Amino acid sequence: MRTAFVALLLLLLTTLSPTPAGAADNGEWSVRPADSTITPRAAFELPAQPGTTITDRAVVTNTTAEELTFRLYVADAHNTERDGGLAVRGIEETQRDVGAWGKPELDTVTVPARSAVTVGLTLSVPRGASPGDHVGALVAVDTRVQPADGSHLGVQRGVGARIYLRVEGPQQPGLAVEDVRFTVRSPQMPWTGTRESTVAYTLHNTGNVKLAPGVSLRVGGVVVGGPGERRLANVPPELLPGQKVRLTETWAGAPFAGWGQVTVTASAGDVRGSGTGGILKVPWLFTACLALLAAWLLLRRRRRIARTTGANARG
Repeated sequence: MRTAFVALLLLLLTTLSPTPAGAADNGEWSVRPADSTITPRAAFELPAQPGTTITDRAVVTNTTAEELTFRLYVADAHNTERDGGLAVRGIEETQRDVGAWGKPELDTVTVPARSAVTVGLTLSVPRGASPGDHVGALVAVDTRVQPADGSHLGVQRGVGARIYLRVEGPQQPGLAVEDVRFTVRSPQMPWTGTRESTVAYTLHNTGNVKLAPGVSLRVGGVVVGGPGERRLANVPPELLPGQKVRLTETWAGAPFAGWGQVTVTASAGDVRGSGTGGILKVPWLFTACLALLAAWLLLRRRRRIARTTGANARG
């Protein structure tokens, strides 16, 4: 009998929770911090000092009509290469940061139908922990293996409640834009067809705190058609310290011709970073017009020279 391979999907926390304040809930079960005495919490937001231990509590809720068993673990979070969304390391992967510091009270918990269980959480911050933000998640993985569509693979699903741990010390935000590439795709005949260009760039958090960047694009130099500026939309809502994300966005109605440079600027509060890339695009009709103009000027010059030579000969 063939043994199905079990693959734990990376948890796309932004899919479960599009904003940092969203709850970690997939419609069947959820993981969240136990409510404080003041206000409900959607994520663990914990200040810490190096060398200290923090304790907290989490609530695992089962909203289905059957008993469910979950494996619990603490994982490191990171930005995905695909779109910059937040994901966590799998249960079998090596944890190096928050995932290595945290441990739930129980490794496995069984939650009755339409019930909730409260579980303790401990985070032991090393003495040598670097100052700034460390981000992870407390993850509850369903122990059931479900078949994946169109394959022999089995899939286990998980939900994670975010952990934002800020270690005391100097906060040094930093943001950079690297490797800007602007590709102009335009019809051969100007003002006909669809103009759609692509900008690609790397967004890099060079500091030690998480950022919520906004990104804009500006085309400088000599350009024809379309606006020379725009706000980019496909930007991750959170960029974690040290993370690099390669992002690409299309721009319908972009300038279809010109030469100069494209500047992509990212900002988050008082932090800014910019990167530039070149642009050179001349449609064939423009080239043909320039060639015709050059030919006309050359012919005119030759005629002038011929007239001058003829006049001198007659004289």
